[in-house]
Amino acid sequence: MSAKKAKKKNSQFIVRINDQERAEFVNLCEELDTSAAREVRRFIREFMTQHNRPSSQA
Repeated sequence: MSAKKAKKKNSQFIVRINDQERAEFVNLCEELDTSAAREVRRFIREFMTQHNRPSSQA
């Protein structure tokens, strides 16, 4: 199995937030040439590392 397939994203995480906050977040991500999903994944990985729980993707 290739490394790319091993890291396949196969789950969803649903978060309910205020419409305005979501719009501002998505707009900021676009301004920074990134995606909201990428930034949320990055946050999760960093949070896990800070709390000594390395992600399987590290």
